[in-house]
Amino acid sequence: MSSADVHDIDLKAFKNDPYPILKYFRKNSPIAYVPQLNATLFSKHQDIFICEKNVEIFSSVQPDGLMTKLMGQNMMRKDGDAHITERKAIFPTVSPKTVKNFWKNQFVEKTNKIINNIGNKRELELVSEFSTQVSAEALKLITGLSGMTWMEMDRVSQGMIDGCSNYIGDPAVAKNCDDCTRSIDLHIDAQLKHPNLHDSPSLLSSQLDAGLSMETIKANIKLAISGGQNEPRDAIAGTIGTLLNNDSQLKMIKSGSKSWLQAFEEYARWMSPIGMSPRRIAKDFNYKEVHFYKNDMIFFMFGSANRDEEIFQNPDHFDISRDNRSSISFGAGPHFCAGAWISKTLIAEVALPLFFSNFSNVQLKKTLEFEGWAFRGPKKVILENWDK
Repeated sequence: MSSADVHDIDLKAFKNDPYPILKYFRKNSPIAYVPQLNATLFSKHQDIFICEKNVEIFSSVQPDGLMTKLMGQNMMRKDGDAHITERKAIFPTVSPKTVKNFWKNQFVEKTNKIINNIGNKRELELVSEFSTQVSAEALKLITGLSGMTWMEMDRVSQGMIDGCSNYIGDPAVAKNCDDCTRSIDLHIDAQLKHPNLHDSPSLLSSQLDAGLSMETIKANIKLAISGGQNEPRDAIAGTIGTLLNNDSQLKMIKSGSKSWLQAFEEYARWMSPIGMSPRRIAKDFNYKEVHFYKNDMIFFMFGSANRDEEIFQNPDHFDISRDNRSSISFGAGPHFCAGAWISKTLIAEVALPLFFSNFSNVQLKKTLEFEGWAFRGPKKVILENWDK
């Protein structure tokens, strides 16, 4: 373990609301070792922004990490040329041009179908009945796993997320994660036989065209599913619920003075759907009088950096008018989220405007509650539709 100050935390309280604990860390111990997580946490924006780029020390390669063991060594767990090669391989899938010219219209089509199925409901649970389906249907397109149902896409994503966050070693969680990864492998194998496999620039077809091994292809698709389902799912529902809770800001968007993108980017800063990114110390190293030893586990706490008082004024307040250029919701270094453009398009150009244009008279029925620290989102978002 590193020589950082040791701080114990209550994991249940941390999962329920990590922000008071992270605020304490930023003020009193910006680099702190937490025994309950067996990791050293970086909580300040500047430290994370600097150290995340230093891949020779803060390595993404984690052969003994939960993600690698459970999902295979995907490109998020590689550095240098190996990482660059795989990012190039998936670029035909995630490039801004592809998103605009190929995926966006399909996102619109899928989202409108979902809205048509729920439009007559007086009460709506937004996570299960809207955002989960929107995210999953988009991810089916992006991955190329068209034979998977949206329910199964959400199940296997959550199972892998739970597995990769299983730092206490719960055997039931690990068993379920194994079942989820097997399901993905079976769907990939079935899709390889599909005659229209190469009709779209999916992650499966793009990686096959680039000549990547099946082991690598499967690991990268699992990576896309693990993060590509929960982040849009939680951000769509969370942003809608938060805007309904801040009517004056919603009115600014509807009047045209602010945008849906500003709302999404502020939500991603304020609630950080992806709150943490792990790294492994590649060799002994000193930083700010803390000594790190080879193979120490490091957690870059993005959720904390996005509420750093030295970067953002009144950071605990949701404000779509603020300048969010300093936020690191999608990372800051070479591992900046490859799917960022897809996420922004799906959420800010499709899901949010289509929802509010079809549900013009909805309101929250229950107070919003959030949970999670590595991945954070709303438990439920229950709405009343007064047009019905």
